[in-house]
Amino acid sequence: MITANYKLLLVDDEPDILEFLRYNLNKEGYQVYLADNGKNAIKIAREVLPHLVLLDVMMAEMDGVETCSELRKIPELKQSIIAMLTARGEDYSQIACFEAGADDFITKPIKPRILLFRIAALLNRYQNSLNSEPDSENSENEVNDQDLIIDKERYLVIKGKEELTLPRKEFELLALLYLKPFKVFTREDIFHTIWGEDNMIGDRTIDVHIRKLREKIGDKYIKTVKGVGYKFVR
Repeated sequence: MITANYKLLLVDDEPDILEFLRYNLNKEGYQVYLADNGKNAIKIAREVLPHLVLLDVMMAEMDGVETCSELRKIPELKQSIIAMLTARGEDYSQIACFEAGADDFITKPIKPRILLFRIAALLNRYQNSLNSEPDSENSENEVNDQDLIIDKERYLVIKGKEELTLPRKEFELLALLYLKPFKVFTREDIFHTIWGEDNMIGDRTIDVHIRKLREKIGDKYIKTVKGVGYKFVR
Protein backbone atom coordinates (compact mmCIF):
# COMPACT_ATOMS: atom_id res chain seq x y z
CA MET A 1 0.00 0.00 0.00
CA ILE A 2 1.48 3.37 -1.04
CA THR A 3 0.52 5.66 1.82
CA ALA A 4 1.38 8.86 -0.08
CA ASN A 5 -1.65 8.22 -2.28
CA TYR A 6 -4.02 8.40 0.69
CA LYS A 7 -5.49 11.63 2.04
CA LEU A 8 -6.47 11.68 5.70
CA LEU A 9 -8.56 14.36 7.40
CA LEU A 10 -8.09 14.59 11.18
CA VAL A 11 -10.81 16.37 13.15
CA ASP A 12 -10.43 17.23 16.83
CA ASP A 13 -10.85 20.37 18.93
CA GLU A 14 -7.78 19.56 21.04
CA PRO A 15 -4.58 20.90 19.40
CA ASP A 16 -2.36 18.39 21.23
CA ILE A 17 -4.35 15.47 19.88
CA LEU A 18 -4.22 16.85 16.34
CA GLU A 19 -0.48 17.35 16.54
CA PHE A 20 0.06 13.84 17.91
CA LEU A 21 -1.98 12.30 15.11
CA ARG A 22 -0.46 14.49 12.40
CA TYR A 23 3.12 13.73 13.49
CA ASN A 24 2.69 9.95 13.49
CA LEU A 25 0.73 9.81 10.24
CA ASN A 26 3.08 12.19 8.42
CA LYS A 27 5.98 9.90 9.34
CA GLU A 28 4.21 7.10 7.45
CA GLY A 29 3.85 9.27 4.35
CA TYR A 30 0.12 9.99 4.46
CA GLN A 31 -1.22 13.29 3.15
CA VAL A 32 -2.66 14.78 6.33
CA TYR A 33 -5.21 17.60 6.64
CA LEU A 34 -6.38 19.09 9.95
CA ALA A 35 -9.66 20.59 11.18
CA ASP A 36 -10.37 21.82 14.69
CA ASN A 37 -14.17 21.70 14.46
CA GLY A 38 -16.99 20.10 12.49
CA LYS A 39 -17.74 23.05 10.23
CA ASN A 40 -14.11 23.35 9.12
CA ALA A 41 -14.00 19.59 8.60
CA ILE A 42 -16.93 19.72 6.17
CA LYS A 43 -15.37 22.61 4.26
CA ILE A 44 -11.96 20.90 3.98
CA ALA A 45 -13.53 17.55 3.11
CA ARG A 46 -15.35 19.11 0.15
CA GLU A 47 -12.07 20.55 -1.10
CA VAL A 48 -9.65 17.62 -0.66
CA LEU A 49 -12.01 14.57 -0.77
CA PRO A 50 -10.16 12.50 1.85
CA HIS A 51 -10.02 8.73 1.68
CA LEU A 52 -10.37 8.53 5.46
CA VAL A 53 -11.73 10.92 8.09
CA LEU A 54 -10.66 10.47 11.71
CA LEU A 55 -13.39 12.28 13.61
CA ASP A 56 -13.57 13.08 17.32
CA VAL A 57 -16.99 12.49 18.86
CA MET A 58 -16.99 15.15 21.58
CA MET A 59 -16.55 18.59 20.05
CA ALA A 60 -18.09 22.00 20.76
CA GLU A 61 -20.62 23.58 18.37
CA MET A 62 -21.00 20.63 15.99
CA ASP A 63 -20.22 17.27 17.57
CA GLY A 64 -18.80 14.25 15.75
CA VAL A 65 -22.15 12.56 15.18
CA GLU A 66 -23.64 15.62 13.47
CA THR A 67 -20.44 16.19 11.50
CA CYS A 68 -20.42 12.58 10.33
CA SER A 69 -24.04 12.87 9.22
CA GLU A 70 -23.27 16.02 7.21
CA LEU A 71 -20.20 14.43 5.59
CA ARG A 72 -22.31 11.48 4.48
CA LYS A 73 -24.61 13.87 2.60
CA ILE A 74 -21.74 14.83 0.25
CA PRO A 75 -21.99 12.50 -2.78
CA GLU A 76 -18.25 12.68 -3.53
CA LEU A 77 -17.52 11.24 -0.08
CA LYS A 78 -19.85 8.25 -0.24
CA GLN A 79 -16.91 5.82 -0.41
CA SER A 80 -14.73 7.61 2.13
CA ILE A 81 -14.14 5.87 5.46
CA ILE A 82 -15.19 7.69 8.63
CA ALA A 83 -13.64 6.43 11.85
CA MET A 84 -14.82 7.96 15.12
CA LEU A 85 -12.34 8.86 17.87
CA THR A 86 -13.92 8.15 21.25
CA ALA A 87 -12.65 8.72 24.78
CA ARG A 88 -13.20 6.11 27.46
CA GLY A 89 -16.37 6.68 29.45
CA GLU A 90 -18.16 8.76 26.83
CA ASP A 91 -21.92 8.50 26.95
CA TYR A 92 -22.31 8.67 23.19
CA SER A 93 -23.80 5.50 21.79
CA GLN A 94 -22.00 3.66 19.03
CA ILE A 95 -25.39 3.11 17.47
CA ALA A 96 -25.91 6.86 17.04
CA CYS A 97 -22.58 7.09 15.24
CA PHE A 98 -23.32 4.15 12.97
CA GLU A 99 -26.71 5.64 12.17
CA ALA A 100 -24.88 8.80 11.13
CA GLY A 101 -22.73 6.75 8.72
CA ALA A 102 -19.57 5.93 10.70
CA ASP A 103 -17.53 2.88 9.68
CA ASP A 104 -15.42 2.25 12.77
CA PHE A 105 -14.38 3.37 16.26
CA ILE A 106 -10.92 4.09 17.60
CA THR A 107 -10.58 4.63 21.36
CA LYS A 108 -8.23 7.34 22.62
CA PRO A 109 -5.68 7.57 24.03
CA ILE A 110 -4.15 5.13 21.58
CA LYS A 111 -0.59 3.95 21.05
CA PRO A 112 0.95 5.12 17.75
CA ARG A 113 1.62 1.59 16.46
CA ILE A 114 -1.97 0.52 17.10
CA LEU A 115 -3.29 3.68 15.48
CA LEU A 116 -1.21 3.08 12.36
CA PHE A 117 -2.33 -0.53 12.19
CA ARG A 118 -6.01 0.37 12.49
CA ILE A 119 -5.78 3.06 9.82
CA ALA A 120 -3.83 0.75 7.47
CA ALA A 121 -6.45 -1.97 7.97
CA LEU A 122 -9.30 0.43 7.20
CA LEU A 123 -7.57 1.70 4.06
CA ASN A 124 -6.85 -1.86 2.94
CA ARG A 125 -10.54 -2.64 3.12
CA TYR A 126 -11.28 0.59 1.27
CA GLN A 127 -8.91 -0.44 -1.53
CA ASN A 128 -10.25 -3.99 -1.62
CA SER A 129 -13.80 -2.71 -2.01
CA LEU A 130 -12.70 -0.66 -5.04
CA ASN A 131 -10.77 -3.53 -6.59
CA SER A 132 -13.25 -6.30 -5.83
CA GLU A 133 -14.30 -8.43 -8.77
CA PRO A 134 -17.95 -8.30 -9.89
CA ASP A 135 -20.12 -11.10 -8.53
CA SER A 136 -19.78 -14.19 -10.73
CA GLU A 137 -23.56 -14.57 -10.93
CA ASN A 138 -24.06 -11.03 -12.16
CA SER A 139 -21.19 -9.19 -13.83
CA GLU A 140 -23.21 -6.12 -14.76
CA ASN A 141 -22.51 -2.83 -13.04
CA GLU A 142 -26.21 -2.14 -12.97
CA VAL A 143 -28.51 -4.68 -11.35
CA ASN A 144 -32.14 -4.19 -12.29
CA ASP A 145 -35.13 -5.71 -10.52
CA GLN A 146 -38.12 -3.68 -11.72
CA ASP A 147 -38.83 -1.35 -8.79
CA LEU A 148 -35.28 -1.49 -7.43
CA ILE A 149 -32.07 -0.84 -9.37
CA ILE A 150 -28.57 -1.10 -7.92
CA ASP A 151 -25.97 0.83 -9.87
CA LYS A 152 -22.64 -0.47 -8.51
CA GLU A 153 -20.53 1.83 -10.68
CA ARG A 154 -22.14 5.02 -9.34
CA TYR A 155 -22.92 3.64 -5.88
CA LEU A 156 -26.60 4.48 -6.40
CA VAL A 157 -29.85 2.76 -5.58
CA ILE A 158 -32.84 3.73 -7.72
CA LYS A 159 -36.25 2.98 -6.26
CA GLY A 160 -38.96 3.77 -8.75
CA LYS A 161 -37.98 7.24 -9.99
CA GLU A 162 -36.07 8.20 -6.85
CA GLU A 163 -32.26 8.06 -6.65
CA LEU A 164 -30.93 7.08 -3.23
CA THR A 165 -27.32 7.76 -2.23
CA LEU A 166 -26.62 5.37 0.63
CA PRO A 167 -23.67 5.38 3.02
CA ARG A 168 -21.02 2.93 1.83
CA LYS A 169 -21.74 0.18 4.38
CA GLU A 170 -25.48 0.32 3.76
CA PHE A 171 -24.90 0.07 0.01
CA GLU A 172 -22.51 -2.89 0.38
CA LEU A 173 -24.92 -4.69 2.70
CA LEU A 174 -27.85 -4.19 0.33
CA ALA A 175 -25.78 -5.32 -2.67
CA LEU A 176 -24.63 -8.45 -0.79
CA LEU A 177 -28.20 -9.53 -0.05
CA TYR A 178 -29.63 -8.37 -3.39
CA LEU A 179 -27.25 -10.28 -5.64
CA LYS A 180 -28.22 -13.62 -4.07
CA PRO A 181 -31.97 -13.40 -3.53
CA PHE A 182 -33.56 -15.85 -1.09
CA LYS A 183 -30.13 -16.93 0.19
CA VAL A 184 -30.06 -16.60 3.98
CA PHE A 185 -26.95 -14.74 5.13
CA THR A 186 -26.02 -15.39 8.74
CA ARG A 187 -25.07 -12.47 10.92
CA GLU A 188 -21.51 -13.83 10.97
CA ASP A 189 -21.41 -13.95 7.13
CA ILE A 190 -22.59 -10.36 6.91
CA PHE A 191 -20.25 -9.11 9.62
CA HIS A 192 -17.11 -10.66 8.13
CA THR A 193 -17.99 -9.73 4.53
CA ILE A 194 -18.92 -6.11 5.18
CA TRP A 195 -16.89 -5.13 8.25
CA GLY A 196 -13.97 -7.58 8.23
CA GLU A 197 -12.19 -9.46 10.97
CA ASP A 198 -10.48 -6.66 12.86
CA ASN A 199 -13.34 -4.24 13.36
CA MET A 200 -14.32 -3.38 16.94
CA ILE A 201 -18.01 -2.65 16.56
CA GLY A 202 -21.09 -3.33 18.63
CA ASP A 203 -23.36 -6.36 18.28
CA ARG A 204 -26.30 -4.26 17.07
CA THR A 205 -24.46 -2.69 14.13
CA ILE A 206 -26.01 -5.04 11.55
CA ASP A 207 -29.50 -4.48 13.00
CA VAL A 208 -29.07 -0.71 12.75
CA HIS A 209 -28.01 -0.90 9.10
CA ILE A 210 -30.86 -3.28 8.21
CA ARG A 211 -33.37 -0.98 9.88
CA LYS A 212 -32.07 2.05 8.00
CA LEU A 213 -32.20 0.14 4.69
CA ARG A 214 -35.81 -0.84 5.35
CA GLU A 215 -36.66 2.78 6.08
CA LYS A 216 -35.23 3.83 2.72
CA ILE A 217 -36.28 1.01 0.35
CA GLY A 218 -39.30 -0.41 2.15
CA ASP A 219 -39.94 -3.38 4.44
CA LYS A 220 -40.86 -5.93 1.79
CA TYR A 221 -37.37 -6.60 0.40
CA ILE A 222 -35.29 -7.66 3.41
CA LYS A 223 -36.68 -10.43 5.59
CA THR A 224 -35.44 -11.57 8.99
CA VAL A 225 -34.83 -15.27 9.53
CA LYS A 226 -35.12 -15.56 13.30
CA GLY A 227 -32.01 -16.82 15.02
CA VAL A 228 -30.08 -16.98 11.74
CA GLY A 229 -29.82 -13.76 9.75
CA TYR A 230 -31.36 -11.99 6.76
CA LYS A 231 -32.36 -12.60 3.15
CA PHE A 232 -33.49 -10.51 0.17
CA VAL A 233 -36.88 -11.35 -1.32
CA ARG A 234 -37.81 -10.32 -4.87
